[in-house]
Amino acid sequence: MTLQDNAAPTHGVVLTDVAAGKVKSLLSQEGRDDLRLRVGVQPGGCSGLIYQLYFDERSLDGDQVRDFGGVEVVVDRMSAPYLEGATIDFADTIEKQGFTIDNPNAGSSCACGDSFS
Repeated sequence: MTLQDNAAPTHGVVLTDVAAGKVKSLLSQEGRDDLRLRVGVQPGGCSGLIYQLYFDERSLDGDQVRDFGGVEVVVDRMSAPYLEGATIDFADTIEKQGFTIDNPNAGSSCACGDSFS
């Protein structure tokens, strides 16, 4: 058995360099090095599904993990198909500040941008 056999499966979510830098900054402010960025979807919102994006120290059965320059992004196995090919970015402009998710799997989304189907 090789090391790769024991490795967690990876997912198809991409974290941009700008977003990775913001995550590192936020983790530095927290003063913790045991947290990872967890991305998922849950039922809810006005379009049927809503994104979840938060720091998590847990490792759940079936988690898929991918590293972006020292930032681990974790996706649970149920959310992975909904997020395949999605890109997480961070905007910091006068019009908008925060993380954004560009998801090619979203057939439609609501005006708030947090909910999709």
